[in-house]
Amino acid sequence: MSQESIMDNEVDIVIGALHSDLTSFMEEWRLVFSRYHLIIVKDPDLKEELKIPGGFNLDVYSKSDIDRTVGSSSGTLLFSGYSCRYFGYLMSRKKYIISVDDDCSPARDNNGDLVDIVAQHITNLSTPATPFFFNTLYDPYRKGADFVRGYPFSLRNGVPCTLSCGLWLNLADYDAPTQALKPELRNSRYVDAVLTVPARSMMPLSGINIGFDRELVGPALLPALMLAGEGKFRWETVEDIWCGMCVKVVSDHMGLGVKTGLPYVWRKERGDVVESLKKDWKGVKLMEEVVPFFQSLKLSPEAISAEDCVVEMAAAVKERLGPVDPVFGRAANAMVDWIKLWKVAGAQSSPSVA
Repeated sequence: MSQESIMDNEVDIVIGALHSDLTSFMEEWRLVFSRYHLIIVKDPDLKEELKIPGGFNLDVYSKSDIDRTVGSSSGTLLFSGYSCRYFGYLMSRKKYIISVDDDCSPARDNNGDLVDIVAQHITNLSTPATPFFFNTLYDPYRKGADFVRGYPFSLRNGVPCTLSCGLWLNLADYDAPTQALKPELRNSRYVDAVLTVPARSMMPLSGINIGFDRELVGPALLPALMLAGEGKFRWETVEDIWCGMCVKVVSDHMGLGVKTGLPYVWRKERGDVVESLKKDWKGVKLMEEVVPFFQSLKLSPEAISAEDCVVEMAAAVKERLGPVDPVFGRAANAMVDWIKLWKVAGAQSSPSVA
């Protein structure tokens, strides 16, 4: 599949709205966003009305839409904070989704040109990935590149790419301890490269700047981690990482690929390090249990779709991680509930006006 074969009407841009006034954000992205259909999901904890400039093709989902869709069928799924973006994935009916948060601006490349994140994500998704043998010149399908000597010819056709993980300039994806120890640390390196994440290797995902094939792996991009006894207090960042390992296991099992690198966005300052430490500390500790679990997880041949894979993963989570901490038992239940919701949500996808 070539980039030219992907039509604009096959793409949804999903935006998690954590700020009420989106005017500046939307205007910064107008040149990119105006070509596509947008799904804006308002954080259900946000009380103010959204301010959105005209001239865009968009649907807006608010708390009433979330409540109507999720209903009382599950108490395990919450879409507050950053997790509101997952509701946009649920409501999309397009093949491809590009996800970007409302505290990001377009980045500039090494030539000073604005980066079109949609075009680059689509390029990543529409060209093959090479997860089974690493090409030392990174993405061999980029213009001016090819496979290096010694790369097996039997693997040069690659496999479909299902997930494209973009990066951030300025405020990079550092954890709270790193931010606390190095408060002045900023990412100013624009690395003009894309590479395939090798099969059976996990990676930390952030939903702030990604693109994915919804039809192939959409069900594996899911909200699942929630702390007990804290109401809507969530592992907002660790939840993304859990999601990323789920989708990577699914992609590996199904013989599909994941890419990382371009495109970049410019991430603005936001958040409080102390609050981030409070949210992340337990998740950071439990990652020492989670990563080996996902690295060793093998799914059965009977799991032939993303939905099958997630349900099978949920059973393994409950059996192997459930005894470690009750949060994993709840995560397993949330994974199953998400798949049930994914299958029925299509009939309830009519949004309200913000």
